[in-house]
Amino acid sequence: MLNLIASALNRNDEAPNIELAERLADIQDTVGISEIVSGLAMDKATANDCIKVLYEIGERSPTLLLPYTGAFLALLKSKNNRLVWGTMTVLSRITELCPEKVFEKFNDIYAAFEIGSVITVDQSISVFAGLCRANRAYEQKVLPVLINHFANCRAKEIPQHFERAAVCITADNAALFKSVIQKRYGEMTASQQARVNKVLKKI
Repeated sequence: MLNLIASALNRNDEAPNIELAERLADIQDTVGISEIVSGLAMDKATANDCIKVLYEIGERSPTLLLPYTGAFLALLKSKNNRLVWGTMTVLSRITELCPEKVFEKFNDIYAAFEIGSVITVDQSISVFAGLCRANRAYEQKVLPVLINHFANCRAKEIPQHFERAAVCITADNAALFKSVIQKRYGEMTASQQARVNKVLKKI
């Protein structure tokens, strides 16, 4: 399968990686997926293509990635930023399926979130929301991180991140979300406020 990734084909676009992900997901090719996972430990170009294939698989059939949860979590400490944000994207797809394993590495996830790129942070919000939704004990630790994020992040990030967090908003924590969002309301543009209002109406 590694001969079908973009770099092996001397391609600079992502189309081969997406096509390979679709193929592996469609036929549930666990052997092929294992080979792609092995590529994460190879040279940078190969690793970058492989993480793309894997998070595209995660979009289509996340259960296929569950055997490699530990391997993904270990990549959060990688010096290759592409692997870090790609891994966080994978985790955003599988957290609801294996919240216990993900929560065990919460400190590593939080560390990556703290220093991460825009995409890493975006995907982290989905991971945090998934953990909050999964277990009340997890929520006690993770919810304050989300609330603090909304209190301090850039205003333009609020709508998208609020949409991502919506899955974990309950009757018990809705007031916290409403309070922090309303305090930031004046910092947002009209279109950003409209997106936020759609979430607020669902609470």
